[in-house]
Order: sequence, then structure tokens, then C-alpha cells
Amino acid sequence: MIVAEGLTKHYGKSLAVDHLSFEVSAGVVTGFLGPNGSGKSTTMRMIMGLDNPTSGTALVNGKRYAELAWPLREVGALLDARAYHPARSGYEHLAYLAASNDIARARVDEVLDIVGLTDVAHQRAGKYSLGMGQRLGIATALLGDPGVLLFDEPINGLDPEGIRWARQLLRGLAAQGRTVFVSSHLINEMALTAEQLVVIGRGTLIAETSVSEFTSQSGLDAVRLVTPTTDRFVTALHDAGAAVQVEEDGSIVATGLTAVEIGELAADRLFTLHELSPLRGSLEDAFMEMTHDAVEFRTHVAAGVGTAAGSPGPN
Repeated sequence: MIVAEGLTKHYGKSLAVDHLSFEVSAGVVTGFLGPNGSGKSTTMRMIMGLDNPTSGTALVNGKRYAELAWPLREVGALLDARAYHPARSGYEHLAYLAASNDIARARVDEVLDIVGLTDVAHQRAGKYSLGMGQRLGIATALLGDPGVLLFDEPINGLDPEGIRWARQLLRGLAAQGRTVFVSSHLINEMALTAEQLVVIGRGTLIAETSVSEFTSQSGLDAVRLVTPTTDRFVTALHDAGAAVQVEEDGSIVATGLTAVEIGELAADRLFTLHELSPLRGSLEDAFMEMTHDAVEFRTHVAAGVGTAAGSPGPN
């Protein structure tokens, strides 16, 4: 388990993390979300003892990271995928770390196989692609077979096959009863990977909840229905207080009434329904809505401005 209590970090006059408290439990993947500059990486660095908090505490299994007797055996982390000497091979990098924490050399071969780097294990790590560097970083986190794992943007540089592999790996580690804490800016990928969320903005806690509960808070729930009597159904929905939009394919999307209420309305009016399905806002929708006021760099789309590469951005 990871417990942050009142974590605060100042860099001079800049406040990066502001009295942040949360818990990360074992057995589930917990996603760590926030806009750029929200303090995610700083928070992870404080958990790992790389930055000292101005105030507050970050504990791993009830201890500060610096108090752990064999750190790699208790906590594994990928905070910087390029945290290795470029002249060493991937195997040598892992072997040195294993020796420093009295980890059996056989474990090096095991984690190289887990991350798919066996064939390039003896090549210089400095020649690795970004995706291969990410895999080596994941291997480093797994080296001590720890019960607590932190990953900061672990799928950067991975191809689609690699992203799916990483997703399955993270969920598998959590299923083994480990604590898995993952930050990512790919919101929809987190929707497929995480079960719990810690969401921050400008260094403060916005939400600590499950993915489903967070999504339901967005207020974006709607109902899609298909009927051969579109105009009559739209009028009835308006009369019942729903907001209605007719899509290009002729389907109706209504908000303000539940699917049950719309079904009862159809039964009362003897309207034919070919389809009636609830629509729930995505995790991305909920994230954008909940963090709207915490975005550090806000962009705007000007009228007549296209999206072609090289187009000038806002000043």
C-alpha cells in the first residue's frame, strides 16, 4: 500500500504539490491522472524518496522509502525510461542492480523474458529504441519481484502490440495482489487498464474513486433510441422535459430522462422502439470536465484555422 498524507512541495516560490493525501491499495491498478504540470511526477518522486517533501509524508507499506532495507525487493518503479548507462547492455544494467540488492542473477533473465528483450539483452542500451528503453525500465521495476510498483507514463514509445502487452501486464500484476500505481496522459488507455483513480490538478486532489464512479460524475449520461416515429417521439420527449438531439442516422440522443423513463413513455404513447440504450460519457469526457479549471496551458480553436501540421499555435 502507498499512503500520501498532506504531501506539499515548493520549488522556490512555485507550489508543485499542495497538501495532497490519498491511498493506493493492493489488488487493483490505480491510475494517476492530471493535466500537464499538475504534480504527478513530483508526487511519484516524493514517494520514491527522490524529492523531499516540504511537508507531509509518503509511506510505502508503512515506511518511508529511505527506511526500506532492500528497496528493489519492496518497491519497483519506472519514473525515467532512460535511467541507465548507455554504454552498458540491458543485461549488464539489470545485473548491476541485482547485485546491489542481493537479487539472484537468474532473475535478470526472467525479467528480460517477461518484457521481451532476451534477444537484445547484450546490445548496448544506448542503441535501444524508445519502446525498448521503456521495456528495460519495466524490467528494472520488476527485478526485485516487489509488491509495490509505480509507473510514470509506462507506455510512451510502445507500439499497439506493446501497449496491449503493458496493459495485460499491469492488470496481471494487480491480480497477483500487488499495489500498482500508474500515471498516464492517455486517458482512454487508463479506462481500459485502471479500476481506481487518483485525479489531481494544480497539485491538489480532485478525486479519489473508481473509474466507473468518476465517469458517472461527469453528468454526460444520455440515452440513444431508434424509432420509426422520430418526430412524434421527439415531441413527446420535449414535453417530458428531455433535451433531444437527432443524429444524422436518424437515431435520437436524449438527456434528462433515464432509459427506464423513456421506455415507460414509449409504452404509454404506444410508440415503437427498435433500440433503447443508455450512453455514458467516457473517462476522457469526465476527466476534461472535472479538470477544466486546473489546466495549465489552455488552447483555443480559432475560426478558419485548420489542423494541418505546421500551423501556428495560439500566442
